[in-house]
Amino acid sequence: MIKAVAATGQLGTGFKAETLAHAAEGADFIGCDAGSSDPGPYYLGSGQTQSSDAAVRRDLELMIAAGLRHDIPVLIGSAGTAGAGPHLARTVRIVRELAAKHGWHFPLATVDSEVSAERVVRAYREGRLSPLAGAPDIDEESIRAAGHIVAMQGPECFADALGRGAQVVVAGRTSDTAIFAALPMLRDIPPGVAFHAAKILECGAAAVVERKYPDSMVAFLDPDGFTVEPPNPDMVCTPQSVASHTFYETADPFRLVEPGGTLVTTDAAYAPVSDRAVRVTGSTFEPAGDYTVKLEAASLLGYRTVVFAGVRDPLVVRQIDRFVATTNAVITGKVADSLGIAADDYRIRWNVYGRNGTLGPLEPATEVSGHEVALLIDIVAADQQAAQAIGSIAWHTALHQPIPEYSGLVSHLAFPVSPPAISAGPVYGFSLNHVLHLDDPAETYTLTVENV
Repeated sequence: MIKAVAATGQLGTGFKAETLAHAAEGADFIGCDAGSSDPGPYYLGSGQTQSSDAAVRRDLELMIAAGLRHDIPVLIGSAGTAGAGPHLARTVRIVRELAAKHGWHFPLATVDSEVSAERVVRAYREGRLSPLAGAPDIDEESIRAAGHIVAMQGPECFADALGRGAQVVVAGRTSDTAIFAALPMLRDIPPGVAFHAAKILECGAAAVVERKYPDSMVAFLDPDGFTVEPPNPDMVCTPQSVASHTFYETADPFRLVEPGGTLVTTDAAYAPVSDRAVRVTGSTFEPAGDYTVKLEAASLLGYRTVVFAGVRDPLVVRQIDRFVATTNAVITGKVADSLGIAADDYRIRWNVYGRNGTLGPLEPATEVSGHEVALLIDIVAADQQAAQAIGSIAWHTALHQPIPEYSGLVSHLAFPVSPPAISAGPVYGFSLNHVLHLDDPAETYTLTVENV
C-alpha cells in the first residue's frame, strides 16, 4: 500500500497547514505540481512566474518541513509555472533559502528540462519531431527564435532522482501525473493504477464535490486500484466527483496520453467506500511504441497596449459589429497618416463582451442580449511606444466615432480607468507544440543531486 499526498493543485496557491500535517502522517511522499502551459505563453517566454515568491515560499516551507519530519520525499514538478531554466533556478533558490533559515540538511535533486534550440533543430532535420493538434508551422528559424524550449518529462526523471537518494526533488517542466506516478511505479504499483491515481491527485482537492478553497488530497494505491480521500474533513469525494476529474483537461475522456504510453480508463469503476472516499479500479496502461516528450516553446511577438471601455448607448449596442468594423477602418487610416505605421506592422483585436467576447466566431448567439457591452481593444506592435501610440488613437477614435442616428459630436464610451490605454508589456506566442521521439527517456533532462 502506498499513501500519496498532493499538497495542493499548484504550488503557491495555498492549502491549510493543518490539512497537510494530517495528510503527511503515514505518507510515502508529498508531491505538488507547480505549473502548466494553461496560463499561456507569457511565462515560458519571459521567464516570469505566475505565483509570487512569498506564496511559493510559504507552501514549500510547510511541505519540506513535513517531508523531513516524516522522512519522506517531497517532489515538485513544472517549477516556477513554465519549468524553464529561470523558473527552476528561482524555485531552487527558495528551497536553499528555507534550508539555510531552518538549518535543514537533505539531498536536493534538480531536474533541468530546458532543451537548446540547436538540439531541436537537429531533431527537426532528422525528422524526429511530430506536430500535435493545432501545432504552428515551424522551420529552423522559428525554432531558434524561441525564448525558451522545454521538454515535458515523464515519471522517469523523478524515479532517477529518488534512485540517487534525493529527498527533495525540484524538476523543470514535467507532466502533471509524472510527479505522483513515479514512486508508486518504483514500488511495483501497475502503471494503470499509478497514472490514474496521479491524474486525480495532481490538482489537489479539485476532485471533491465542492472545493471551496485549494487544499490537499490523499490517495492509497495498491496493485488492484486506489482509494482517494480528502484529508480535510470539510470536503468529500463521490464517484461522480472523482470520475469527472478524470475527464478534466483531456481531449479524450478515456485515453490520456503520457510520454511512455496511454492511460486507458474505459473500464474504470468508481465506487464509494465511505461517505467521503472513493475506490477506483479497472484502469490500464498501453505502452507506446516509442517514447516521446512534448516540446513547448514561446517566442516574442511584440508589445501590447490594451483599452477597456463600456458602451451603454442602445443605438451603438444594437449595431456593435458594424460600429467596431467602421471604427477599426478609421483607426487604420489614422495610424497610417499620423504615425506612418502600416496595417501589416501591428495587430488590433476587438473583444466585445456581451456579444462574443469569450467565444469569438464560435459564439452561437447572434444578438446582444444585455443593455450594455464591454470592449477590449488589444493592440500588439513591434515596440511598446508604437503600441501605446496606436492605443491612444484607437480609444479616442472609438470614443467619438459617428453613427447614422446622431448628428454632431457624440461620445459613446465609458472608460473605467485613466489613462484608457494601458501598456501591458511583451507578448509571446507558443511556437512549438510538437513531440520529440527519443531513444532514451533521459535524453532531454539533466539531473543534479547535492547535499544542502
